[in-house]
Amino acid sequence: MSDEITARTLWTGDYYNEGSGKEGLFDKLKEECGVFGVYRHSDAASLAYYGLHALQHRGEESAGICVSSGDEFHYHRGMGLVKEVFNKDLMASLTGDIAIGHVRYSTSGDSKLTNAQPLVFKYRDGDLAVATNGNIVNALQIRHELEQGGSIFQTTSDTEVVAHLIARSSKDLVEAAKDALKRIVGGFAFLIMTNDKLLVASDPNGLRPVTMGRLGDAYLFASESCALETIGAELLRDIEPGELLVLDQNGLHEDRYTEEKQRKALCAMEYIYFARPDSDLNGTNLHAARKRMGSQLALEAFVDADLVTGVPDSSISAAIGYAEQTGIPYELGMIKNKYTGRTFIQPSQELREQGVKMKLSAVRRVVEGKRVIMIDDSIVRGTTSRRIVNMLRDAGALEVHVRITSPPFKNPCFYGIDTPDRRELIASSKTVEEIRQEINADSLYFMSAEGLIAAVGGHNEQDYKGGLCLACFDNDYPTQVDFKGEEKLGCSC
Repeated sequence: MSDEITARTLWTGDYYNEGSGKEGLFDKLKEECGVFGVYRHSDAASLAYYGLHALQHRGEESAGICVSSGDEFHYHRGMGLVKEVFNKDLMASLTGDIAIGHVRYSTSGDSKLTNAQPLVFKYRDGDLAVATNGNIVNALQIRHELEQGGSIFQTTSDTEVVAHLIARSSKDLVEAAKDALKRIVGGFAFLIMTNDKLLVASDPNGLRPVTMGRLGDAYLFASESCALETIGAELLRDIEPGELLVLDQNGLHEDRYTEEKQRKALCAMEYIYFARPDSDLNGTNLHAARKRMGSQLALEAFVDADLVTGVPDSSISAAIGYAEQTGIPYELGMIKNKYTGRTFIQPSQELREQGVKMKLSAVRRVVEGKRVIMIDDSIVRGTTSRRIVNMLRDAGALEVHVRITSPPFKNPCFYGIDTPDRRELIASSKTVEEIRQEINADSLYFMSAEGLIAAVGGHNEQDYKGGLCLACFDNDYPTQVDFKGEEKLGCSC
């Protein structure tokens, strides 16, 4: 596909990237989704709004908030950023003290309003709302079974499968939720709300993160701790794999829906790329972890150069770590334009064809005449890496040495990351040397899996692979992923 055709596919609606959800100026892995929950706070909707705003990096396609006032739900969902979807009048209408919110980046399920979350339903015991981050690998199989049993689906989002499983059960909400969660396979963090209850669940392997905090007497839940920090909440802990929390008029009840201990496998890409640097995972700060990744890269693959720079934003911390370890100065060699991701004005074809330059610019006076070490978090297809290397060369860089803070990305993800077909992953078919030639770098090195595990830190040494899922690198998936051709790739949000 030519750059020109790729650029044209970005403009599929009224605003940039509306309805496509699959293409972008950057050949990068896409964020999954973000969830935020509030239990028993008089201003639950406002807390959810600010929490979602802090999680905006996890999904820019749609946003939604559902609030319970005890007797009924009040909710609003829309396409676009949080600040585009909600206004003062809408927020005033969202009254209640229990709330769940969601920001979405779709990788399965169409990019349209009907799939925006939280999904809201009427069922035998009243109202039910569901929001999730992650992917249900066996969703298609279960969906077909439910449809054969008479279920009628209103969306193409896999999240609806769980709502149907709960609604069809004759058991009470908690037991029905446990049975539903036992049936699904994948990586997920669920928020399930009724008129007077909030349920929070993590998948048995802890693939997708969810944290718990406290603000006064209210409990708060978020995909990342940065959202709790934003509203001044105290971070209490991470939700454990296989855990089910039930919050109702009797308070907080800590339960499990599966007693069988499974391999702990938090997605390594959360550390490498997805989570904000001011978030903590497993007691480890992301900025500190990424600095250690850069330091480890320097130990594994030192190269003499004049400066170190990181591809904004996720690789800056690692670049600082590499620079500190080697003594080579860190410089701001590239600047990211944060305001081109969404616009209501279509640029000229000439500007579209500038591609990566709309999002990223080299600082000529910094890199000109210099040997540059460029730190990045991953290489997917290789197209963006090649563009950035060539951009640095065009700005006058004498040499460009590329260092990647992850092992080669060879395998698709089944747990919520938008990854292309294995055949589109450059590392699945090319050697490191072939990739180096493809991206026009003077040298190229990928972080070793062992170095990544050591750099992340904060894990139990007894945990297999440091408690991380490295399947996208080594093809070792922590769950069953083959469901006779009915397995789901990408994100079910």
